[in-house]
Amino acid sequence: MKTYGLIMAGGGGTRFWPLSRKRVPKQLLNLDGKEIMLNETIDRLARIVPNEDIFVVTNQEQMELTKQVSEGRLQENHILAEPSARNTAACIGYGAIEIIKKYGDGIMCILASDHYIKEEDTFIEVLEKAIQTVEETDGLVTIGIKPTFSATGYGYIKNEKIEGKEYRNVIEFVEKPDLERANAYVADGNYAWNSGMFVWKASTILKYFEKLLPDIYEKLMLISEALGTSSEKEILWAIYDTIPKISIDYGIMERADNVYMLEGDFGWNDIGSFDALSALYPSDEHGNVLRSDAILVNCQDNIIIGDKKVITGVGIKDLIIVDTEDALLVCQKDKAQDVKEVVAILEREQRKHLL
Repeated sequence: MKTYGLIMAGGGGTRFWPLSRKRVPKQLLNLDGKEIMLNETIDRLARIVPNEDIFVVTNQEQMELTKQVSEGRLQENHILAEPSARNTAACIGYGAIEIIKKYGDGIMCILASDHYIKEEDTFIEVLEKAIQTVEETDGLVTIGIKPTFSATGYGYIKNEKIEGKEYRNVIEFVEKPDLERANAYVADGNYAWNSGMFVWKASTILKYFEKLLPDIYEKLMLISEALGTSSEKEILWAIYDTIPKISIDYGIMERADNVYMLEGDFGWNDIGSFDALSALYPSDEHGNVLRSDAILVNCQDNIIIGDKKVITGVGIKDLIIVDTEDALLVCQKDKAQDVKEVVAILEREQRKHLL
């Protein structure tokens, strides 16, 4: 059966403000000094899926820039623009109907556009095993990450071994835990981080939409009927905004049967906030990650990013400092997840030039 790639690339990257903005979000930034994150994801996926079978779902505001930066890697008509952000269930459903209606059923490898993977060869091996699992079981397959510490910023997948199989049975998906529960999950040994990577047949996931999310399924079918016709854009824009905002995890994965997991240990990081950059860049002898011209005196464990200015610090510790042309962020490292609240305030105050 044919294999397709679907990359979800419509996020706003609000925890990476002020580097990440609505028009140029995190996935369109070059964070590791090699290539922008979206292109790294495309190139990674292209090792097992032909480029002409890879699709990207983004949003209308980021559509043109996404086309520009990915030119030569994707067919232009494989870059799909959501009229509005409706969470991952709508995004994946849209991709599934586009594939089935225009190209025929196949196995979908669904990845986020902004994850970092250190050991790509190992990742490809796991993804190939996930494809084989779908071929064998016709189930819903996810890749769980072997925990390396008691993370409180990730959801977890409780799983159990199946005798004679490399894939595991999924028992339940659990929300982001507090530190005590995270310690217990890691000690238990049967929990993995939820990476948000999925593999399944396009036809299979639509059957689960019909069973578990019938309201969304009906709307997807209306859109599907219009695909490839002169009214495609009109129908898409009329219906998409009415699709409920719900994640694929909550809407389907937590309630479906026949759900399996492949465990991955390949240096994965979702780069969810600035504090995660310590995984990408080396630090100095005092634990400072410096991506700027910086002079530091008695400073420890800081992350400092800048461009045009010399950034100086004296006696500072555990801070994130990000300097851009029109904004400066100063944040405690343990509050990195809360940077999105700054974006929320800017939106309420309608300071659009900073968004």
